[in-house]
Amino acid sequence: MSANWLNGKDNCNAHQILDAVVITDVLIVGAGLAGLSTALALPESLSITILSKAALEVCSSHYAQGGIAASLDKNDSVADHIADTLIAGAGLCAADNTTNILSAGQQAVQWLCEQGVPFTQIPQANKKYNTEQKVFTKLQTADLHLTKEGGHGCRRVAHADDATGRHIMEALTIKAQAASNITILPYHEALYLLTDNSDNRCQGAQVFDHIIQRQITFHSRAVVLASGGLGQLFQRASAPNVCVGDGVMMAWQAGCRLANLEFIQFHPTGLALGDSSFLISEALRGEGGRLYCPQTGDRFMLEIDERAELAPRDIVARAIAEQINNNGLGYVHLDVSHLPAEFLQEHFPQIYQTLLALGIGITKEPIPVAPTAHYSCGGVVTDANGVTDVAGLYAAGEVAYTGLHGANRLASNSLLECVVVGRNIAADLPRYLKALENLDTAAIYESINLSAPTIWTAPTLKDTQAITLSSFITHPLTSDDYEDTDSNIDTNNQAGKITTELKILMTTYMGITRTAESLEQMLIQIQQWQQWLEKSELSQPNINASDDAMTIDKLAHFQLARQLQLATLIVQSACQRLESRGGHYRRDYPNLAATARISVIEPLSNQAICPLSGINNPTSEIQKHHKFVQSEQAV
Repeated sequence: MSANWLNGKDNCNAHQILDAVVITDVLIVGAGLAGLSTALALPESLSITILSKAALEVCSSHYAQGGIAASLDKNDSVADHIADTLIAGAGLCAADNTTNILSAGQQAVQWLCEQGVPFTQIPQANKKYNTEQKVFTKLQTADLHLTKEGGHGCRRVAHADDATGRHIMEALTIKAQAASNITILPYHEALYLLTDNSDNRCQGAQVFDHIIQRQITFHSRAVVLASGGLGQLFQRASAPNVCVGDGVMMAWQAGCRLANLEFIQFHPTGLALGDSSFLISEALRGEGGRLYCPQTGDRFMLEIDERAELAPRDIVARAIAEQINNNGLGYVHLDVSHLPAEFLQEHFPQIYQTLLALGIGITKEPIPVAPTAHYSCGGVVTDANGVTDVAGLYAAGEVAYTGLHGANRLASNSLLECVVVGRNIAADLPRYLKALENLDTAAIYESINLSAPTIWTAPTLKDTQAITLSSFITHPLTSDDYEDTDSNIDTNNQAGKITTELKILMTTYMGITRTAESLEQMLIQIQQWQQWLEKSELSQPNINASDDAMTIDKLAHFQLARQLQLATLIVQSACQRLESRGGHYRRDYPNLAATARISVIEPLSNQAICPLSGINNPTSEIQKHHKFVQSEQAV
């Protein structure tokens, strides 16, 4: 049975024919660069279903400006790219995975060229035209214009103007929509992953269809998590509103370890104008942009790092934050007015036009900027092939932790990771499916351990530190806590209020600088909210019971409960890292620890003590209601 109800299109009108249970070979949760790269690289013989939580363009990949980093210049080398990545990662990069991923950089960019991505070219390559056949020759990586960004020792970033993500996503989406074996479903939100308790194998997901507002069970032979990051837990974030870390939580509930959640990267130069989430690309600094104090006119980065504005992001972001604390203005100035106006308009058309519409002419005046939550360097533990701890479950992109980014991501390495790991998954997944085919009888199936090396090998980590989860509540919730004085305000409004306050809390106490006192206060506050939510009649919808179907109201409470639980995991990880490293800076522990260790949170099922959460592991109950039938799967 195939899942190609829409013939590869995202035409939502076909939803009226869907059943409550759907079977597909491969289910991909997320329609960003990691998800589409995986889908397009998988064999066409497989039926592939891609879920998008909202419209297809609502993903972080679409908004990526700078570009994709790879060793493409004749004077560059993979070894140099690796060295720059390891320096930015501050001792926490996984050397093997870093080498694996970055070594595939040229092939990944060439693959994007072949998919039709219109990368900006060097002038002499811009018109490679065959007058006899009247066709353009295929774009090669040697033709691409390269820019430089913070932390890179040379020009290494291929780009498509200053809207690289949009151009990449438009090209790949066209390809995916044209593929007869790929079905794209916008407005489908994954709630839980389905696992078989007998062998800890992932076999689908429970999904909420926002179009017809009901649940659908998707059964698959493999699942790829490509759901993005968690930036929307913060007040100022570059990520769209769908990025709340639900993929991380689904994997944790299903049996995966999480690593380094405390390492949240803040982009140094978000536009500091109202509540804007618009980023000012690092490439502007790569081309000569300078940071100044608005009050004194001092170019402050010269005194902080020899690389000045091109120091790694954590260093620049902390420097800007310190300036803002001192000047009280909420921003510093990024000035590019000394660069030729024609150059700025040609190379940064999106930034130029967007800011001009807001009354800022970058050729003549500085840009107000401030750090904004941008990227989660931690996530679901995987290897360079996207393999997780759960058989049949892969992860790629910001949701995953390969160890490439360490304690601080090197600029423009994230798009590369999406493509490389996505293509690696596509190469490994057929091997896994073939292994499943060989388990063709129930007796044989039950006698084989799917964690065995011949079937599935979980990723390994070196130099780890286990994060202990415990309850930090010291002030029990009272009847007056978080209860609006207006009795007509319903629990949904209260949940919305908590969501807003959580963003403020995360920004204030889990931002660029942290202390033990503030983190512990945060945990107390979050868990008081969790107590309120558990007492709310809508807080714990039983998604398995036929008489208690998920509704929009219940979904909002479910989402909030998941965000609060994720926040506790992040904060407890930050509490227990007693050092300052990369994107994690502790005022009370300003120095590096002697040994760089990876923070690891064991799966939910392994937790002896679990804090109040509003989140339980649903997979065993789901299996009672939706027994996986292997024989119905398309081969």
